[in-house]
Amino acid sequence: MDSRSLWVATAQAPDRSAALPSKADVVVLGAGIAGLTTAYLLAEAGRTVTVIEADRVAAGVSGHTTAKLTSQHGLRYDQLTRSKGRAAAASYGASQLAALEWVLRVAAEQGIECALERVDSYVYSTRPDQRDTLRAEAEAALNAGLPASYVDMVDIPVSAVGAVRFADQAQFHPRQWLLGLAALVESRGGRIVEGVRATNVTEANPMRVHTTAGTIQAEAVVVTTHYPILDRGVFFARLEPTRDLVVAGPAPKEVTGTYLDADTHYSVRAATAGGRRYFVVGGEAYRVGARLDVNAKYEKLAEWAATHLGLTSITHRWSAHDMSTLDGVPYVGRYHPGAKRLFVATGFGQWGMTGGTAAGLLLRDLVLGEKNDLASLYDPNRVSLRSVPSFVSANATVAKHLAGDHARALRSADASTLEPGSARVARRGAAMVASYRDETGELHEVSARCTHLGCLVAFNNAERSWDCPCHGSRFGVDGSVLQGPAVRPLKKITDEKS
Repeated sequence: MDSRSLWVATAQAPDRSAALPSKADVVVLGAGIAGLTTAYLLAEAGRTVTVIEADRVAAGVSGHTTAKLTSQHGLRYDQLTRSKGRAAAASYGASQLAALEWVLRVAAEQGIECALERVDSYVYSTRPDQRDTLRAEAEAALNAGLPASYVDMVDIPVSAVGAVRFADQAQFHPRQWLLGLAALVESRGGRIVEGVRATNVTEANPMRVHTTAGTIQAEAVVVTTHYPILDRGVFFARLEPTRDLVVAGPAPKEVTGTYLDADTHYSVRAATAGGRRYFVVGGEAYRVGARLDVNAKYEKLAEWAATHLGLTSITHRWSAHDMSTLDGVPYVGRYHPGAKRLFVATGFGQWGMTGGTAAGLLLRDLVLGEKNDLASLYDPNRVSLRSVPSFVSANATVAKHLAGDHARALRSADASTLEPGSARVARRGAAMVASYRDETGELHEVSARCTHLGCLVAFNNAERSWDCPCHGSRFGVDGSVLQGPAVRPLKKITDEKS
């Protein structure tokens, strides 16, 4: 089984490791869909752009999605209508439809081959008591100007009692799309530098981006690192980090459309990759850093895919990393209330393909100083009393981990008792140590305190990583940063005990 995503495994990318230039008009942090869309639009507008990526183009969050290109974001529109009003729901829907159509247009005009297909999108339920909820969603989406309708059944073998259908949505191969977009950025004079991690930004004139490869000056900086790396916007207190599991394998039959269970959040689509037809099935989401058996969750997801879709051969499995905002609308705009040339895009809540594209379209206008009526809807600094319960709940979870995880570590045994393939967090003197013994018997030990704000990490047994339950940072067993907001690795413990 390939532990890479289907998209990463089936799209080869050129090496873009290079020297960091000394300056650019705009520096974009992150070469995912929001970053590359923004970079392309600004380069097309005549700005010199440098994109800095800690890993490889589309190898992060955008390369691990299920890649539904749709304005149907679960049961979103009834909730938006009730919380923000019909006009806001309509604006949100229009921005997502515009993003979808922009991808279709640019792919056609620029000849980007990315397995792009028009399909209908469905959100269904198997619970009879959810029919009214589905009908209300269909009505709200239709009132918001979206191609929505209520239908009684879906074309996959599940016991659906009804569904909301969005006509003429799409799906694609996200990494092929982003590699094509990266080439367009470069063809317009932009630079993309891989293998360089941004660590800080100095807001001055000019601005300075500090990285592991030096400093670059810019007139404007756009942070699209999925989880914003700068704490000055207090995004760590306003985002909920989750991981969603995905399995894929050769499709035993054809499925037309994309599907999402409104209750379990199991997701289904077909995909063409590497000349073969696959099923891509997602679900079993959990909060990053939760102390649970992730392998067991993969097995549960695979069992569901086999039972309902006949998918008995799993060739790829991976995880998607998602951030959700307090009110369900992404944060796109000025990084903090006093920011003049520092911008951010984050919090796409499992819908980053249209969400990230819509963010790029908005950021292009904001960076260029042009008016965009969507700015207030997506404003990262918006305040709403309706968001207070979500804020309190999210930060109560953080407080629970800060206290409870330390108490649990005090009771943990010494690493000398670890069996191969197992891990543990325990106190050693004044230090908290994260210990992992690999299958060969070698012991790997690093500090257990996340370098972001000091929470204790937990072991992910499926991905062999140390994950922070507070704000979603992830580290390799060697301490290297896999995902932020942390930008510094976990310190290695040199006095290892075997």
